[in-house]
Order: sequence, then C-alpha cells, then structure tokens
Amino acid sequence: MDFLKPRLHRMNRRRRIYEGKAKVLYEGPEPGTLVQHFKDDATAFNAKKHEVIEGKGVLNNRISEYIFLRLNEIGVPTHFMRRINMREQLIREVEIIPLEVVVRNVAAGSLSTRLGIEEGTQLPRSIIEFYYKNDALNDPMVSEEHITAFGWASPQEIDDVMALAIRVNDFLTGLFLGVGIRLVDFKIECGRLWEGDNMRIVVADEISPDSCRLWDVKSNEKMDKDRFRKDLGGMIEAYTEVARRLGVIQEGESALAAAGPRLVK
Repeated sequence: MDFLKPRLHRMNRRRRIYEGKAKVLYEGPEPGTLVQHFKDDATAFNAKKHEVIEGKGVLNNRISEYIFLRLNEIGVPTHFMRRINMREQLIREVEIIPLEVVVRNVAAGSLSTRLGIEEGTQLPRSIIEFYYKNDALNDPMVSEEHITAFGWASPQEIDDVMALAIRVNDFLTGLFLGVGIRLVDFKIECGRLWEGDNMRIVVADEISPDSCRLWDVKSNEKMDKDRFRKDLGGMIEAYTEVARRLGVIQEGESALAAAGPRLVK
C-alpha cells in the first residue's frame, strides 16, 4: 500500500475547519470551498452510543452525492459541487443556520413518543419541526418564536427554509417511492451562501440513511440509522440496499471494496 502514503500525508496537512460526529470539514482548494469528509462513525442518542462501522462513510458519501446532484438538477439550491473520491465531496462554504429542520410524513421516533401516536401512522399532512443545534442541550425542539427572538434566522429566512424543506420532501418522497422505499421522515440543515453582496438560503450537510427514516414499502423493514439505534444489526447491508435501489452502486458491487482513503488524525 506504499502508493497511498503520499496522498495520506497530504490529507494530514490539510487545515481542519470543523469535526462533527460523522463528518470532517477541511479547507477547500479554492476560496469559498470546503472538503467534506465522511467518517465511518455511527452515533446515536447525541453520541452516547458510538461505533465505527467500516464502509458507512463511503455509502453516505455516494448516496448524498446522488441526491444532491438530483436536487441541483431540479433547481433546489445546495452547497454541493462534486464528489472528489469515495469519502469526500467538494462543497461551497456556507454560514450554517443553527437549526435541524425535520420533515415528518409518518409517525415515528420522538413524534410517536411525544404525542402517543403509533409508529407507522400516516400523518394528516407533512409536518415541519425545528430543533436548535446544540449538543450540550440535546438539540431541543424550538418554535419560530424562539428562532426569531434569539436571532438564529429571520422570518424571511424561516420562510425560505420551509419552502426548501417542502421541495426536498416532495422530491425525495417520489424518488424513494419509485424504488420501493417509504420516506418516513428526514432531517436537513440549511446555510447562507454569500455571492458578493447577495445571500441565498441553500440546503447543506448531507441527505443519507443517517438523516432519513426509510422503510421498505412491502415489509416495513427499516433501511436507515434506526438499525443502529435499535440494535437491529445489518446497518451496512441496509445502506447498501438503498444505494443499489437508487442505482448508486451496481448489483454485486461492495462499498467496502473501494472505500478509499481513511481519515488521518
């Protein structure tokens, strides 16, 4: 594996901008760009549960690339530029709005717990929820009143974020239904992209089985991070099946076979 050493050495010299639970952001090759590196770390319950699952980062990178490319094609603004390798993407640098935007189509997770609605119940309409991004506070649910009062986003920005969330939901619902997957809910993050004096709100972060609840239409089998949260096992197999159904990887192809460079500390 000597041929990898120079590449790994260059990776190690890059300036690290931010490291989260599942990704690392590095300074990009051009001003206004970043390199987003997908780790193999799987976390749940605000990182109280943590494992490293080989190949997860590769699958999330490939699936998120596919979805962001399709969103760009239909005119949904995102931070995504291109995939660099099996674990990394080139993205535009944005000012992240400190909110997790959750769109729910079917009752599951905390909604079922909070409101006593049986998991799997189709909701009367899609529901958008906001959570304040703060690990120390366990990402509490907040209202539009909180968001505007504390200056996290303006009323116009909230409208823009909600409009993007609805467009992403409409697109993803059809995309996944077309390959036999039910989009139960998902989380996105948004950011302010500055182009000179002009600013627009764009979809950022990632969209993958880490950030979506995905159930098989026929069996209701979970194909997302709940396999890790609930100790169901088969997380890589489920993510691989999502990638195969979307056509991201071919039948018989393994993400592990081409995992690419590892994160160097």
